[in-house]
Amino acid sequence: MTPLISSTPLIQASIIRSTGWIVLNRPERRNSLNSEMWAAIPPLMNYLDEHPDVRAIVIRGAGTEAFASGADISEFGEARADAFAAARYERLNGMAFAAIRGASKPVIARIQGYCIGGGLAIALACDLRVADASAVFALPPARLGLAYPLDGLRDLAATIGPSAAKEMLFTARRLGAEEALRVGLIDRIAANIEEETDALCVDIAQGAPLSITHAKRAIDFITQRPGHEDDAEIGWLAARCFDSEDYAEGRKAFAEKRKPVFKGK
Repeated sequence: MTPLISSTPLIQASIIRSTGWIVLNRPERRNSLNSEMWAAIPPLMNYLDEHPDVRAIVIRGAGTEAFASGADISEFGEARADAFAAARYERLNGMAFAAIRGASKPVIARIQGYCIGGGLAIALACDLRVADASAVFALPPARLGLAYPLDGLRDLAATIGPSAAKEMLFTARRLGAEEALRVGLIDRIAANIEEETDALCVDIAQGAPLSITHAKRAIDFITQRPGHEDDAEIGWLAARCFDSEDYAEGRKAFAEKRKPVFKGK
C-alpha cells in the first residue's frame, strides 16, 4: 500500500495495486463531511486519476456504521447562514463532486451503513455503487428547508429517473439496500463487500483504459450528467481508441487466443 499525503487526517488516500482509495475518515461522527474534508477531495482525486498505475478509484467510509451521514450540520449556522453563504459552501462541495465525476477512470462508491444527504451526493457522483445489506439511503433537504444543488439533481435523475428522484426528495424517507437496488440507486448488494469491490476493480483493471474512458464520457453525455463532454469530444475519444497501441494489442491477443495486456496508450 502506498499512502498519499492529505490536507486533513479526516480524508485518507492510498494506492493498493491498481486501485486508488479515498476514505472518509470521521467515524465518530458517522463520517459527516465538514469544509476541510470537502476541500481535501479534489487534489486527491486528481492525483489518483493521473497516476499511471491506477485503473479504478474506490471511495468508502471509515468503519462499517456509515459511508457518510451527510454534511456536518453543525457548520450550517455559519456556512449556510444565508443565500450568499450557502452559494459559497456549495461551490466548495461542488468542486469535490466535480472532481469525482470528472475522473477519467471509473469511480466506485463502497457503501456500508448510512449514506445520507451529502454522503449520497458523493456516491451519486461516482460511476458505480456497491453496497451491503446494512446500507441506508436518504436525501433530507425537505426536512431541513434546503434547496438541493442542481448538479446533484442531475446526478440523481440520471441514476434513478425523475419520478423516483422526486419521491425521494418530496418525502425524505429512508431506503434500505433492497429498495435502493430496485430503483437503481445502487448497482449491487454484496454479501462480502470487500471481496466483491476488489473483484470489480480487478475486472476493470483488465480492460483497455482508453475504451473505458470513452464509455464513461459517452454515457455521461447521453444521460446529460453534469460536466458531460460535447459530441466532438466524444468523437475524439473514440478515434483515440482506434489509433491506440491497446487496440493493436487487443486484436493481436484475440488472434493469438490470449489475454490482452493493455497499457492505456
